[in-house]
Amino acid sequence: MIYLVVLIVLVLLYKYTTKNHDYWEKRNVKYEKPIPIFGTNYKNVMAKKSIIEMATEVYRKYPTEPLVGMIRGTTPELVVRDLEIVRRILNVDFAYFYPRGLGRNPEIEPDFYNLFHVDGDLWKLLRQRLTPTFTTAKLKNMFPLVVQCAEKLQIVGEDIVNRGGECDVRDLMARFTMEFIGACGFGIEMDTINDENSLFRKMGTRMFKPYFKRSLLIAAYDLFPHFRTVLQKLLRDLDLIDDVTVIVKNIREQRNYKPIGRNDFIDLLLELEGKGKITGDSIEKNKTDGKPEQVEMEMDLTRMAAQVLVFFAAGFETSSSATSILLHQLAYHPEEQEKIQKGIDRVMTKYNNKLCYDSISEMTALSNGFKEAMRIFPSLGTLHRVCARKYTIPGLNVALDPGVKIIVPLQAIQNDEKYFDNPSQFIPDRFNDPNVLRHKYSYMPFGEGPRACIGARLGEMQSLAGLAAVLHKFSVEPASKTQRYPEVNHRSNTVQSIKGGLPLKLTLRNKKKT
Repeated sequence: MIYLVVLIVLVLLYKYTTKNHDYWEKRNVKYEKPIPIFGTNYKNVMAKKSIIEMATEVYRKYPTEPLVGMIRGTTPELVVRDLEIVRRILNVDFAYFYPRGLGRNPEIEPDFYNLFHVDGDLWKLLRQRLTPTFTTAKLKNMFPLVVQCAEKLQIVGEDIVNRGGECDVRDLMARFTMEFIGACGFGIEMDTINDENSLFRKMGTRMFKPYFKRSLLIAAYDLFPHFRTVLQKLLRDLDLIDDVTVIVKNIREQRNYKPIGRNDFIDLLLELEGKGKITGDSIEKNKTDGKPEQVEMEMDLTRMAAQVLVFFAAGFETSSSATSILLHQLAYHPEEQEKIQKGIDRVMTKYNNKLCYDSISEMTALSNGFKEAMRIFPSLGTLHRVCARKYTIPGLNVALDPGVKIIVPLQAIQNDEKYFDNPSQFIPDRFNDPNVLRHKYSYMPFGEGPRACIGARLGEMQSLAGLAAVLHKFSVEPASKTQRYPEVNHRSNTVQSIKGGLPLKLTLRNKKKT
């Protein structure tokens, strides 16, 4: 009898974990063959490959296919190779693909109330209210805070040179980024750039350090959607959001719940809070006459803290990754490094050797180098969407059901010779040639469409300022432990990272020689 029960359980488990495994076969879409429980996600669950690596592998395996199917557990996923279909999903037919599908229930984990993770009406209302915080005027007002952080970065660089010059530039740029986020995000000068034990350094470590148990729970959350509420309660860690909420609460009280003219992110959030409820048209619900319902939300303390937390997380990880990747490339391309340095020197001379908002915008060679580094190794190597309502892909007659996940393999697209000549080569000048016409969606390190990164201009401004501060005063070259082609961290799924950091050597520049 017991064997019969075991057999029945195994059969039921097999049926449950293989349902939808024929989803792409029914739609005549080429697909990777799934296995029970994991679908096609086994290597990712086992930390053998990140989502980005898997999407890149699939992209290259099927060079003539516009779409390739995968299965995450029992959930169908679609890797989109054709850029016209990418354009439709991210922009033209956005109403069918507005969810990003990377968040969890914010009522259980309040840190997911942030703009990056929320979907539907909550996303639309937050985006509507937060967009005006990143105008040119407000970025200019914020720039003096960036300059202060850049000057501290130069002092730290001098100390590194005096100690031999070898350092992990990934860590160095992360310290600069956290210093900037502390000043511009929290309105606090923590001296993170010098203090290895500062609150922000500890927060960054807690946020991005992979834990085996947590990785398993997140994998189970993806593989078993019917058990997500239970799994999310096991995943819940309120310490981080609680710490940030206390900081934001104290700063609000210190500022008497009003902006104080510091022009940091807290000031901007206080300005938004003062405007009261956020109202707008729903993208999820319609009235009987077909018109969208009116929806509203309150910008309360919890939601403010969630925005500050994602401001910290997104800025810290993406900016430090992009800037350190450029420095690594320049260490192996001294001729490009010299070209960028000459451009920085020329602009700095024009502005009395002072960084300012206008000076950064004139550093064309530096900007091109930064773009090229983000092309080769974008911080977000994949873009994600979820089908929100039934949709048929034009021209292919492939019908998608609500809940199907979409992956845009950005890393693979930006390194495809179809769109970029010699894609593996570091060639910053490719962004300086007006005669080269590329598909708009072949390069999008900050995303595209209504869900493109809202802080792209701020992140770029801060990154270029940090790079200008380093390269104006120092040169970089390979250190004793530098690897020409560093290994990717296979556990880094949302934001790409390098295993073991990026060691380089800093040297003081001989500007006369240059």
